[in-house]
Amino acid sequence: MRLWHIELLPVLPKQQLIGQLRECVAMALRIHRDGCINNILINRMRDYPIEHFKAYCNAVIAEIERRGYNVSGITKRKLIEYLGDLDAEQTEIFSEWHNKRYLRQCLYNLQEKYDCGGIRQEEWEVIENKFKEELQ
Repeated sequence: MRLWHIELLPVLPKQQLIGQLRECVAMALRIHRDGCINNILINRMRDYPIEHFKAYCNAVIAEIERRGYNVSGITKRKLIEYLGDLDAEQTEIFSEWHNKRYLRQCLYNLQEKYDCGGIRQEEWEVIENKFKEELQ
């Protein structure tokens, strides 16, 4: 499980973006069922109010819809069932966690996916062009 850095959402390849929504639903279910998350890559969510995660889920949905894809009503209903009302206004989402260091970690993870053939060259070039400085 991973929450891609919030700044990456606009350039994530479709596969990773759609996968992120599935991860959000799975994380929401765990929070609903178990009261918390227990995964080394996302345990830092515990350091923030749930509104940060709700706002993150909203950002993922908004990006998917901005690209012209549909998010099913079932998926939205699951998130609401598991998290409650999704109307969470956050100006900074996971501000201490989603910092420049975490952005670089996510970028290197995406770069590895590209190097191994999991991301197409044109998708990687979009990421690379936006984050040239961070990738140096």
